[in-house]
Amino acid sequence: MRTKFALALIPALFALASCGGGDTGNSSAAVSAAPVASVTAPAGKAWVDTIAKTKDGGYLQGNPNAPIKLVEYGSRNCPYCGLFGRTAPEPLRQKYISTGKVSWEFRDFLIHGAPDLAAALLNQCVPDESFFSMLDQYFENQEQFLQRTEQLVKTNPQLAQQLQSQPAPQAAVGFAEALGMIDFMKQRGVPEAKARQCLGDQKKIEEIAKVNADGATVYGVNGTPSFFINGKKVEAGTWEQLEPLLKAAGAR
Repeated sequence: MRTKFALALIPALFALASCGGGDTGNSSAAVSAAPVASVTAPAGKAWVDTIAKTKDGGYLQGNPNAPIKLVEYGSRNCPYCGLFGRTAPEPLRQKYISTGKVSWEFRDFLIHGAPDLAAALLNQCVPDESFFSMLDQYFENQEQFLQRTEQLVKTNPQLAQQLQSQPAPQAAVGFAEALGMIDFMKQRGVPEAKARQCLGDQKKIEEIAKVNADGATVYGVNGTPSFFINGKKVEAGTWEQLEPLLKAAGAR
């Protein structure tokens, strides 16, 4: 019955969560740890190309045994997550993930309900090794989806409300159609039939619901983006706030 609980919990989470970062205090106050050593990737591989789904339902990029483990809870339709998603990945990968010192795990936190669910399901419709590439592309194009959502709510609020109240598979399909997400995936090599199949994948929906519920009830996530370094929630909402904390954890 845990699945039903998790699915039922999602609407309540939306009321408690916000887009704009969990904690955004003074990141310079962290106590510095000793520097960690670089770790060489296996022959013929690069850490930035090492991507796998985790037991916690997220997707991890980098050395799975990295001494510094960064976890992000994010929403694809949160503008602050979009800002992080457009500014952070390049320096994060180039300076930290590529050295084997830091791994980055992304977990979905659906503060915008069905539109977030639709985007999450479609992102997981690609092979694991393409997850972060698709995530990057979504954030690069986030503005068009936000504008379409605003237009839908403004011009047809009844439809938007109706879609949000439908069961998860139907709501995901409805918003994906209304916001142009299916065409977005088609332009990136995912056939429409496969995209629709992914949007209705009940097992994936239940997995994402559990990640969402655990984020709130186990890890205390109440906003996006929220970051954890080695299991500890940190006060950061932007790359400028997060990078000093990675350095303080030894990534320097």
